[in-house]
Amino acid sequence: MLSDQFTQRDRNRVNVESAISAESRAVRTARSRTLPEESRPGLERRRLQCYLAILLGDIAMLVSAFVFGGWIYQGTAGVQSGLILVQLVIPVFLTIALYNNSYSLRSLQTASYGAVRALIALAISSAVVIFIAFYTKSSQDFSRIGFTLGVALSAAMIPWLRAQMRGFVAWRCGSRVTYELLIDDEGPAIELPGTTRINACRYGLVPDSSDPVALDRIGGLLRGCDRVVVSCPPERRHAWSRIFKGTAVAGEVIDNTIVELDAIGARQAGGYGLLLVSVGPLGLRSRALKRTFDVIVAGLGILVLSPVIALVALFIFLEDRGPVLFVQKRMGLSNTFFSMLKFRSMRVAQLDDEGAVSTARDDVRITRIGSFIRRTSLDELPQLFNVLLGDMSIVGPRPHAIGSLAGDKTFWEVDSRYWLRHALKPGLTGLAQVRGLRGATDHESDLQDRLHSDLEYLNGWSIWRDVRIVFLTIRVLVHDRAY
Repeated sequence: MLSDQFTQRDRNRVNVESAISAESRAVRTARSRTLPEESRPGLERRRLQCYLAILLGDIAMLVSAFVFGGWIYQGTAGVQSGLILVQLVIPVFLTIALYNNSYSLRSLQTASYGAVRALIALAISSAVVIFIAFYTKSSQDFSRIGFTLGVALSAAMIPWLRAQMRGFVAWRCGSRVTYELLIDDEGPAIELPGTTRINACRYGLVPDSSDPVALDRIGGLLRGCDRVVVSCPPERRHAWSRIFKGTAVAGEVIDNTIVELDAIGARQAGGYGLLLVSVGPLGLRSRALKRTFDVIVAGLGILVLSPVIALVALFIFLEDRGPVLFVQKRMGLSNTFFSMLKFRSMRVAQLDDEGAVSTARDDVRITRIGSFIRRTSLDELPQLFNVLLGDMSIVGPRPHAIGSLAGDKTFWEVDSRYWLRHALKPGLTGLAQVRGLRGATDHESDLQDRLHSDLEYLNGWSIWRDVRIVFLTIRVLVHDRAY
């Protein structure tokens, strides 16, 4: 009876092993059909070959350049001097090049990027060698002209080599140097250029961590991939996440929550997942630079334009003996109110504190001096004091009156992104203004065009762009949409 039990157990084991063996053969067959013919997984080894080839090529270019440079200057005797010099340069060059991404994935994808990084490494290594030679008092043992020729020839030959290596990289890696896979598992439709797309259902890919055969099927598919993206329903995201954690690839699961919240980062804290949904557009250094620019320009502007400011104030007072300044609540940095200063251009009894009624051409509310200062933008000069007080900046999104309308809607009703423009201080002038987008907002498109320019400015700020906008503003100080 005991032997019968063992026999039965053996039979069961054989049956299971046979079933697994049969399934494994089926998996191998399915796996061979899974990868499209044009895909080339397992590119890591090929990339390493490319890195090594480029590295050896750089060394060859350096040796050739310094030897040839020495020969040009001193003939046969200069060859030996060139060999000595290049032996000093190469170790320093390779150390710097390996750390500054001269041999990186991006350098394989873009030859110009790799060439620029290599030239930077060459410049730094040359400076280091000169520095060492100077402090060791050995510079007199080497030919300065031969060294200069070697560096100059290297700077010409290394970019040439990088350009020629594009053919070698294409031969080893194909049209793409990374293999990225998109698995469509009945999730949101998505198109990722440069990825190989497969259908999970068609190839029997099920993220079942309790089924070794299913795991083997997925693991075999993922082997050699650099990045894998899965588009699946919410209920299967956790399962795919567990599968990815057991593989040696970068795995990503599509989650539209990130799009809905416009998240820009994620982290874990206190056992919870946190999505970063906002961050200031400028860092501390950039804010300090922008503030310094504002103070200098506003201070000089007040100093230089003080006679004009005094004359405008005098004319406004003489016309109707009313207050010179018009103070209106506007929305500023971080969606907080501030009091914006302008020269008064309307009759005192008809001032519109909320800005609910847009100014029209031949508006009866505007005084004679008011019409002139609006056309010439002189009514904005008191805002230089707003800049000094820190409420405004020289360049930034223009502050709008709270009650302003685009068509028959408030600005934020036209586009919910309107509030994003207040991530920076409002400006005396801005990208929208130098593009001619100013004046009344009679239609919703008037606001949308300005908002697009404001957001573009926020996303691409630089101090040089501020300087350029200031100079461009001079051309649009007088405009026909100011009424």
